[in-house]
Amino acid sequence: MSDEKKLLIIDDEENMRHMLAVLLAKLGYRVDSAPDGRAGLEMVRGTRYDFILCDLKMPRMDGMAFLRAGKDLLGGATVIVMSAYGSIDTALNAMKLGAYDYISKPFKTDEVYLALKKAEERENLRRENLALKARIRDIESPASFARMIGKSDAMQSVFALARKAAEYDATVLITGESGTGKELVARGIHMEGARSGASFVAVNCGGVPESLLESEFFGYRKGAFTGADADRKGLFENADNGTLFLDEIGELPLSLQVKFLRVLQENEVRRVGDTRTRPIDTRIIAATSKDLEKSICDDAFRQDLYYRLNVLPITIPPLKTRPEDIPLLTAHFIQRVNQTLKMEIEGISQKAVSMLMRHSWPGNVRELENAVKRAAILAEGPILSPEDFPFLMAEPGELPGLPDAFNCYSLKKAQRVLEKHLITKALEKTGGNRTKATRLLGISHPSLLTKMRAYDIRL
Repeated sequence: MSDEKKLLIIDDEENMRHMLAVLLAKLGYRVDSAPDGRAGLEMVRGTRYDFILCDLKMPRMDGMAFLRAGKDLLGGATVIVMSAYGSIDTALNAMKLGAYDYISKPFKTDEVYLALKKAEERENLRRENLALKARIRDIESPASFARMIGKSDAMQSVFALARKAAEYDATVLITGESGTGKELVARGIHMEGARSGASFVAVNCGGVPESLLESEFFGYRKGAFTGADADRKGLFENADNGTLFLDEIGELPLSLQVKFLRVLQENEVRRVGDTRTRPIDTRIIAATSKDLEKSICDDAFRQDLYYRLNVLPITIPPLKTRPEDIPLLTAHFIQRVNQTLKMEIEGISQKAVSMLMRHSWPGNVRELENAVKRAAILAEGPILSPEDFPFLMAEPGELPGLPDAFNCYSLKKAQRVLEKHLITKALEKTGGNRTKATRLLGISHPSLLTKMRAYDIRL
């Protein structure tokens, strides 16, 4: 046993602390001890421990309270709990709060040794796993993370931060414009981390009606309200032992922000209509396209919740600030289009790439992916050209009728000219098949007929 392994014993019985300290020192551990959970917290604030043996029943702060309060302080320490008053439910609750194993008192010295040996083997396997994943990742694609691609310095920094976040169980706040790939980063962190075998639950906080938010997130008891005909778990419980991704967290109403803060602090939830709380072990990754610091100044977002979420911030830069990533992303999307739509696009011309790199991309990577897919459908040959991106043409003279439209300030006139051009192009591409044209254009059949009459299109 390496003498570098640090171990903390937390137990209110002095004889127990002394006996364990003597035994474990002989096994090669460097041992510290504390008489209760509160003293144990002070110890872990100042020292990083590899293992912690913690009694559950203690004065001042018991073992469960220590696990809740110390979640962000343990730094990867493996916790083994001990109790003479325990049960299977007690053990399960302790493990939900982060404990690795459970020993019933009184125990034989061999039980402690075997539990620690098993924990050390598990820790070594976990580290080897992470190292192996890192090596495979470096070999496979140095310019990617999860399903994201980018060789720019800005994206390489994002990937490095995300990989670091995957190694630890800290709360992550991902910020960036819409379409930059915030959920992809969150999924990547989950899949690269220790919770990859459990659920990844994603929810758009702005997409749930305010009247349903509390029951959606916290669940409810049977009879809590009209229509609650059975007990139901909420999203926090559904993501237990896994990850809950809170997209657009800035849309969360203030009334619910207080309750979210309590979940993050106490690691427990109470269902609507219930009188008891339930412990959870859920990692939170939040994302927003809003400026939360501005929202705090506008009294639209709680400062204390912001600090709880912003433990490890990751900001994804907009696509317009990293044009060097556009050729790589375009090639990737062409490959995806070939696979999903059974097409045979061989590539894209340099002129078309240059045009894509000049575009401002307000919709970011999502807009680029849609543009490549649309261009592939409209293309007449195997190589995408600027003509296959009429919706991105920089010069108004490239579309008939647009010079006049751009000489005035009428948005309606410019819109009519552009719509007529795209509808004509889609109908030509589909040989006059209006049903297929509606799919290309993303509009309904009645809407297409109305516009064809309005623009006098006879195809």
